[in-house]
Amino acid sequence: MTIFHWILLAGFVICLLSCLYHFFMALPAGKDIDYATPDAKTRQAVVYSFTKAMSPKKKETAFMHLPTYTAGIFYHLGTFLSLFLVIFIFFNVSFPTWLAYSIIVFLAFTSICGLSILIKRMTSSLLKNLSNPDDYFSNILVTGFQIITAIYLLLNTGLEYYFIITTILFLYLPIGKLRHTIYFFTARLHLGIFYGRRGTWPVKK
Repeated sequence: MTIFHWILLAGFVICLLSCLYHFFMALPAGKDIDYATPDAKTRQAVVYSFTKAMSPKKKETAFMHLPTYTAGIFYHLGTFLSLFLVIFIFFNVSFPTWLAYSIIVFLAFTSICGLSILIKRMTSSLLKNLSNPDDYFSNILVTGFQIITAIYLLLNTGLEYYFIITTILFLYLPIGKLRHTIYFFTARLHLGIFYGRRGTWPVKK
């Protein structure tokens, strides 16, 4: 392995340990004493929290901004795919040409989705008032990560730059806005338990 492999590996280990720390610190936060009388099993509510409750029909911020919501979905899919590809690129696993080009086209599209979200944040007076430098930097970093992943798959060169940007992403993930990667799971779990105990989730037809 090259020095860049070791740098990336070190960044990943630091990221993983930091994420696990944040996860287990946040997990007990929703276990305060609850004096509400239990009304239903919480298991179904937790499942609902991670599934149907995420539907645009159930989220006001989603159904009122469907284009941005849709762009966000694809943007996240591109991020997950890029993170998954790190494993294959790290071990120098090659892809069939048709698959590589399919991934490149998809990542090009998801990168455009990310840039459109960034532009909206920069041009919308409401979003600008709610934003801070972390919001902009996180978007630029993740979008850049997707773009350089696509470029590497296309040209099969610049591996050291790819490793450096990926390492920066890993190191920044636990300390910036990208921590919502961790808190998403704990928050949805707490919501499921909270509303499940009260019998309001899953929503009855």
